[in-house]
Amino acid sequence: MFLTSHLGVISPAAKRVFHQNKRLILPLLILVCLALPDLRAITITALSDAFFQVSVFVVATLFIYYYAIDHLPQLELRYLNAKSPVLEVSFAAFLGMLPGCGGAIIVVTQFTKGQASFGAIVAVLTATMGDAAFLLLATRPTEGLTIMAIGFVVGSVTGLIVNTLHKTGYLCPTDQKHTPQVTLLPTKIITLSKPIWYIAIIPGLLIAFLLAFNIDLSQFGQYTTFTVTHFGALMALFVVFMWALSSKGESYKEVTSEDDICSPPSKLTKVLQDTHFVTAWVVASFILFELLVTVFGLDLKTWFLNYAYMAPLIAVLIGFLPGCGPQIIVTTLYIQGVIPFSTLAANAISNDGDALFPAIAMTPKAAIIATLYTAVPALLVGYGLYFFS
Repeated sequence: MFLTSHLGVISPAAKRVFHQNKRLILPLLILVCLALPDLRAITITALSDAFFQVSVFVVATLFIYYYAIDHLPQLELRYLNAKSPVLEVSFAAFLGMLPGCGGAIIVVTQFTKGQASFGAIVAVLTATMGDAAFLLLATRPTEGLTIMAIGFVVGSVTGLIVNTLHKTGYLCPTDQKHTPQVTLLPTKIITLSKPIWYIAIIPGLLIAFLLAFNIDLSQFGQYTTFTVTHFGALMALFVVFMWALSSKGESYKEVTSEDDICSPPSKLTKVLQDTHFVTAWVVASFILFELLVTVFGLDLKTWFLNYAYMAPLIAVLIGFLPGCGPQIIVTTLYIQGVIPFSTLAANAISNDGDALFPAIAMTPKAAIIATLYTAVPALLVGYGLYFFS
């Protein structure tokens, strides 16, 4: 094992391992928290809550979602545009409204091929909430559907306005020779996790529903609560390790976005990839929240209440960050009651999810301008809900 030298200087080998395996930082930090007696109980509770409140619901939601849209046709937007520009932008907003980043990536790809207008790009990036939508739907379905509806309406209107401001073909790339290569990830880690999920999913869902309805588990036995808590914590830790080992996380994209398409394609593999990704970020935010509140005495809810007028603006700025990881943290704060719905809505409209990565790679100027455009409705909706709700 690569350790520091006797002078306390980190060796080049240790630096190299650290640089090439950034995803392992999270599970290692969790193990450190578990090793410290003062933090052990907090960490176990946060891990257990993350698994039962999020992971099992997300895996069930994703399973239903991916199997439901298996035969969804990926229509070319240029045909819809030829029939009606309103129909094209509205359909782009609909694709963005769907949970996950798949719909947004479809529109981005078609834009780079000259098959979609710039307004369609703005519409889909405005409407999308990325993988954070799965988390919200799994835990707060009413708010999740509300955010999706807001995203669709705001995205459609914004896209149509943008198309009226710019001529046809605005920022459409002229060089279409270079297309991004899909990274085919090894599926050994996911294959290893499948039997564990087969065993854990049914009891996990049953326990999650009992906890969701505030049923006291101690009535089922003296050690039931202890067993359930540690089972949830162990599963959450297992999932985090699966996420960490599925990619080295050398780049920002590999850390903050979900894994690329697997080979061969498999709906179950995709479900587990996304569940591991969401769980890892939720675990990180749960533990960080508990540490800030319990150890450092920082009351985040009071802080946001005292500076509530800044919350929508901060959420919009976080939305500028590519990838779904930072956005999942914002959604988690809403679920925990730390931030209001207006802040969540501002972030949902501003953030572009994983779709911003291919947009930046293929059409950087269009990606930057489209992202800046999404900030306008995000601020209007966020502060509109803040002042009038």
